[in-house]
Amino acid sequence: MARYTASVCRLCRREGAKLFLKGTRCYTKKCSFERRPTPPGQHGVRRRKVGEYGLQLREKQKMRRVYLVLERQFRNYFETADNRPGVTGENLLRMLELRLDNVVYRAAFALSRPQARQFVAHGHFTVNGRLVDIPSYQLKVGDRIEVRTSHAKLDPFKTVAANRSTQAPEWLSADLGKLTATVTDLPRRDQMPLDLNEQLVVEYYSR
Repeated sequence: MARYTASVCRLCRREGAKLFLKGTRCYTKKCSFERRPTPPGQHGVRRRKVGEYGLQLREKQKMRRVYLVLERQFRNYFETADNRPGVTGENLLRMLELRLDNVVYRAAFALSRPQARQFVAHGHFTVNGRLVDIPSYQLKVGDRIEVRTSHAKLDPFKTVAANRSTQAPEWLSADLGKLTATVTDLPRRDQMPLDLNEQLVVEYYSR
């Protein structure tokens, strides 16, 4: 399973925005983006003015880095979204939102998407009663995600069960006490990240 293994804080600095890839650290003064908001690298002291192509490229990179998707897989997501009925950009975001690792994060079973990806890969979750350890697994309406009974006593999930203040999005019903979540509806555009401009991504691939 291919994955990004370098510093994720560099990604935030490169995109000029917090991607919240380090969990609670991103909300503290230790956040690298707060301390050094300039781009990484020897010549990253200032941000140069970018053209139309540059804006499209940066938005595409930002979106795939938020969801921890590598280039080829992201391109495949776009092609699938483009072949589906409806708005291509919304279809793309919806597919990314319905990834198992993202749903685990949205349900507050993990503090960040990287942690959610690790939890899924380590076999902590079942979908409709069956073990699924593929972070990119596409969920459907009605799918039920649950922490495996034998893993519910692990420290990370004890913390989740004790902290029930986090609200899941409207399209997801989560019970942090029972460590279960159910996809109740397809996410609408207003229920997905508003800081991502999917139209720029569509324009990038439509050049």
